Amino acid sequence: MQDVVLVEKLDVEAELDRLAKYYRSAGGPGVKLLNSLGGSAETLLDQLPDPVRQGLTGATEQALWFAMHAAEGSRRAVPDQQPWVNTALTTAMGAAGGLGGMSTALMELPATTAMLLRSIQGAAAREGFDPSEDGVKFDCIQVLSAAGPMANDDGADLGFFSVRLTLTGPAMQRVVAAVAPRLSVVLGQKLAAQSVPVLGAIAGGGTNYVYTRYYQQIARVHFGLRRLAIDADIPHDDLVRRLTTRM
Repeated sequence: MQDVVLVEKLDVEAELDRLAKYYRSAGGPGVKLLNSLGGSAETLLDQLPDPVRQGLTGATEQALWFAMHAAEGSRRAVPDQQPWVNTALTTAMGAAGGLGGMSTALMELPATTAMLLRSIQGAAAREGFDPSEDGVKFDCIQVLSAAGPMANDDGADLGFFSVRLTLTGPAMQRVVAAVAPRLSVVLGQKLAAQSVPVLGAIAGGGTNYVYTRYYQQIARVHFGLRRLAIDADIPHDDLVRRLTTRM
């Protein structure tokens, strides 16, 4: 019996090590390159026209609602793809969105948000969760509340992992309203990088590549922790704390 308990403990530790590796790799070489090319998040956001910057939170909230419906609808028509396929698709979308500068980048924003959410749903499904369930929908939106790939505190903010609510219509509205301001900073960085026509195609493809990879890695950690809590019968908050010590 003692040996069985020891094996379980070692398996949990190994899984936590694996998830910590995913979390650290979310801010990998692509993020560093994007930072070196585009400057800090604040510098990028300052490049946006005032009307765009002021309306970004509202536009992001609308994009989130669009993404929720579009991602769910697409799952019925198209099966989940491998992570590299999602990354390739969003990279192509970002390049297309950046061709015309700010105007086409704004049009591409909801579609990219939907693809990001769809790739997060795919990560949930790979861990055995049903993305159509209300609680999983909530978790998918919560993943988007992670610090964006160009934030200074990558690998340090685990707060969103431990928040859960009973999902109702009003509750989801509160979640979207809470996530939108933070996600708007992430998407604002992307828009600024795409703001120069033609050159924006390169920047748009690059930022979408980095962002999709980032959120897919974060989603693997998020739903991996959920699955580990169920399989190992360990409180989720305890696993979060144990993961934090590995960061």
